[in-house]
Amino acid sequence: MSTTIKLPHPGGTSSLPGAARPPRRHRLLGRNPLGLLFSAPYLVFVLAVFAYPLVFAVYIAFHDYFFSAPGATVSRPFVGLQNFVDAFTDPDVIRSFGNVGIFLIINVPLTVVLSLVLASGLNRVTHLRAFYRVAYYIPYLTASVAVVAVWLFLFNGSGLVNQILGPLAPNPSWLINSHWAMPSIALFVTWKQMGFYILLYLAALQNVPKELYEAASTDGAGGVRQFFSVTVPGVRPATVLVLLVSTVTGANLFTEPYLLTNGGGPNGASTSPVLLMYQRGIEQGHPDEASAIGVVLVILVLVIALLQNRFAGGRD
Repeated sequence: MSTTIKLPHPGGTSSLPGAARPPRRHRLLGRNPLGLLFSAPYLVFVLAVFAYPLVFAVYIAFHDYFFSAPGATVSRPFVGLQNFVDAFTDPDVIRSFGNVGIFLIINVPLTVVLSLVLASGLNRVTHLRAFYRVAYYIPYLTASVAVVAVWLFLFNGSGLVNQILGPLAPNPSWLINSHWAMPSIALFVTWKQMGFYILLYLAALQNVPKELYEAASTDGAGGVRQFFSVTVPGVRPATVLVLLVSTVTGANLFTEPYLLTNGGGPNGASTSPVLLMYQRGIEQGHPDEASAIGVVLVILVLVIALLQNRFAGGRD
C-alpha cells in the first residue's frame, strides 16, 4: 500500500506534521522596521519643511488668502483659478519666467560642460590634487553676500572687467544693462556653484574602468576621442543628476538677483519667479497670487526634469 505525501503549494503552508511555518512579516513596518526607525527623523523633516508648505501653498493659490493677526478669524473664500488668471495676465510675471528661462539656457549647459571638463582634468592631476579640488570648491562654500561684493567690484562701471575690455565694454555696464543683467547673473551662479558639480563628476569618474581607456588608447584613440567615447558615456548617470540639480537650483533663483541687481533691476530685467513671489507675497501682501506663481513654477520644473530624465538617458 503506497502512501501519498501532499507537497505544499507554492506560497502556502506545509501540511506535513512538524513543518516550520514561515515567520509572518509585519506589512505596515516592512521587512526592516529598524531601517524605518532610523529614517523617521528625516521623513518628519521632509513632511514638515517641504510637503506641508507645498500642500498649503496649493490651498492658498485657490483661495482669496491674505495675512491676518494671529488668532483672528477671517473669511478666505474659494476663488478657483482667479489667482492664476490675475498672476499670469501680469506682464511682469510672464517676463520673470522668461528671465529664468534665459538663465537656465545659459547656466545649465555651461555647468554640465565646464564641470565635466574640469573634473576630467582634475582627475588626471597628480601633484597638488587636494589643493586644486579645494580651490574649486571654496566659492561654493563661501556666503553669497561676500562673493557678490567681489563680483560687484569686478563688473561695475569702473570695474576691472570694463577696464580690460575698454571700448568693448557694454554701456550701461553689465548689471545695470537690461540685456546683460541676467546673463551676468547666470555666469556668476555658474562660477560659484561649479565646485559642487565638479565633485559629483569626480566621484563618477572613479567608477569608469581604466581598462576602457587602455583599450581605447590601444586602438589609437587620442585624448579627445577618449573623452567623448569613454568619459562622457561613463558618467552619464552623473550628467543626468547634474542636469536635474542645476535646473531645480536655477529655477529657485533668488539671492543673486536680489543682491546683484537690487531686487531684479534694471526695470525687472533680472527678476526671477521666486523673487517676484517674495515681492508679491511678503512686500505687497498678496500671498494668493504668489502661491499661484509658485504652483506653476513647480509644475514647469517637474515637466523639464521629466524631459531631461527621459532624453538624457536617466532610465538606463
